[in-house]
Amino acid sequence: MEPTVKDAPEANRYEIRDGDQLLGHADYERRGDTVVFTHTEVDQDSGRKGLGSTLVKAALDDVRAKGGSVVPQCSFVRGWIGKHEEYGDLVRSR
Repeated sequence: MEPTVKDAPEANRYEIRDGDQLLGHADYERRGDTVVFTHTEVDQDSGRKGLGSTLVKAALDDVRAKGGSVVPQCSFVRGWIGKHEEYGDLVRSR
């Protein structure tokens, strides 16, 4: 089964799951239509590669679809956007 990514606003994070198993999350704070990503964590012991990238890409795609912007305080999100310049337009200064 492919992991799925969903916004979990009650927990202030995007989650990547395989069925009921939580594989990782990208924590955020919402400031209007701006999503401030503060921390990203994935289960290194799951034996799966690319979970962080899958999580961040889906989260950013969701923010874009909702017409929002992001502040990548999290170093992983900031680095991922740096490697994928097509997402640079989502970045807003603090």
